[in-house]
Amino acid sequence: MLRFIGKILVTALAALIAAYLLPGVSIRNGTSVILLSLVLAFLNGIVKPILVILTIPITIITLGLFLLIINILIIKWASMIVPGFTVMNWWSALYFSLLLSFISYIINNLIKTGQGNNR
Repeated sequence: MLRFIGKILVTALAALIAAYLLPGVSIRNGTSVILLSLVLAFLNGIVKPILVILTIPITIITLGLFLLIINILIIKWASMIVPGFTVMNWWSALYFSLLLSFISYIINNLIKTGQGNNR
C-alpha cells in the first residue's frame, strides 16, 4: 500500500511540473492533482492494457506509434473526468503524456539513488 501511495505522489509531483511547463495544460489545485494521479493510475492500470490488446494489429502496422494515440486518449479522458484539470488540445495531451513519463522516470531514479543499496 505504501508503494502505491508513493507512486501516486510521484505522479502528482510530475503532473504539477509538467502542467507548469506546458502552456496548454492546467491543474487548478492540490485536490485536482491528487485526483488526477488516482484517475491516471486507474486508466493506466485497467483501461490502457485493454486498449493495447484490442489495437495490436494497428500498433503493429504503425510500428508502435499508435501507442502514442492511446496515451493521448488516456490524458484526454482524465481531463474529462477530473475537475480542475484541463488539456487544451491533442498536441498538449501528447506533450503532457511524454513529459509526465519523463519527469516520473527522473523522480523515481532520484528516489532510488537516494535510498542507496539498502534493499
